[in-house]
Amino acid sequence: MTSTRYPLKGLRAALLAVAGACASLAASAWEPTKPIEFIVPAGTGGGADQMARFIQGVAAKNNLTKQPIVVVNKSGGAGAEGFLDVKGDKGNAHKIIITLSNLFTTPLATGVPFNWRDLTPVQMLALDQFVLWVNEESPHKTAKAYFEAIKAGNPNQFKMGGTGSKQEDQIITVMLEKAAGKKITYIPFKGGGDVAVQLVGNHIDSTVNNPIEAESHWRAGKLRALCVMDKEKLPYTAKVTASQSWADLPPCTSAGIPVEYVMLRGIFMPPGVSPDQVKFYLDLFAKVRELPEWKEFMNKGAFRQSALTGPQFVDWLGRNEQMHRVLMKEAGFIAN
Repeated sequence: MTSTRYPLKGLRAALLAVAGACASLAASAWEPTKPIEFIVPAGTGGGADQMARFIQGVAAKNNLTKQPIVVVNKSGGAGAEGFLDVKGDKGNAHKIIITLSNLFTTPLATGVPFNWRDLTPVQMLALDQFVLWVNEESPHKTAKAYFEAIKAGNPNQFKMGGTGSKQEDQIITVMLEKAAGKKITYIPFKGGGDVAVQLVGNHIDSTVNNPIEAESHWRAGKLRALCVMDKEKLPYTAKVTASQSWADLPPCTSAGIPVEYVMLRGIFMPPGVSPDQVKFYLDLFAKVRELPEWKEFMNKGAFRQSALTGPQFVDWLGRNEQMHRVLMKEAGFIAN
């Protein structure tokens, strides 16, 4: 009896010690102790703003964080305001930023002292698409018809609305100009939501809004989607309008428009944060991606889904920085 009781007693004590150690480790895992500031380096109503506010809402609804997420728009200087704020807040793990292509374009175009390597990359959430849009009343029923009209028209006859200057929308416009051999009048607005409203009002001829920025207007019969600037058709087959889904849009290249472009929706933190602080956000976004609301949001916005992290994400960032350097140099957008 004695020979069996003491080993069991010792084993029980060892198990309790292990459980206590695990509980201690779990208790020591980093969590925010105050509200999380979620910076959007762009205006309200655009794709980045909508994604940040969606995450804010589902995190609160599903109790994914003990502390609230507070979205703050810092769009000044083509997003430089937001990037410099995060860059300068070294070690503050209560701050994250969602990025778009201005992660690359703003420092290249303005010379502002910022580079994505100044931040801590966390994760790619998705790649956002670009769609060529016209007003539903436009005489141009297809992407090919619109492109042919630009080529046949006078220089600067067609007005393209976009977010900001020397950013992704204007880069795409320059690509269209070069393919058509005609100048297009580019008109910048503060955010993608504003751009879509201008097209609904027939104040411009076209936009290259992200899907999420114009989806409600398309659904309401105010806008017409002509083509998507990705190499393949989109996979989302649920009808948005009475007759069309995202999957029904042809790639612009199939209409003779040689333009392919997708945009990063990624999460970064300030420099100097610890691995366990990064892990908190990786775990948080993993929970977000499991929600049915996220899957619906991805469908509604026709995103190309991705969750790159670590060295793969860093490698992608380096390659896309170089791609933007080439595109912007060709467009004459690099700061002297």
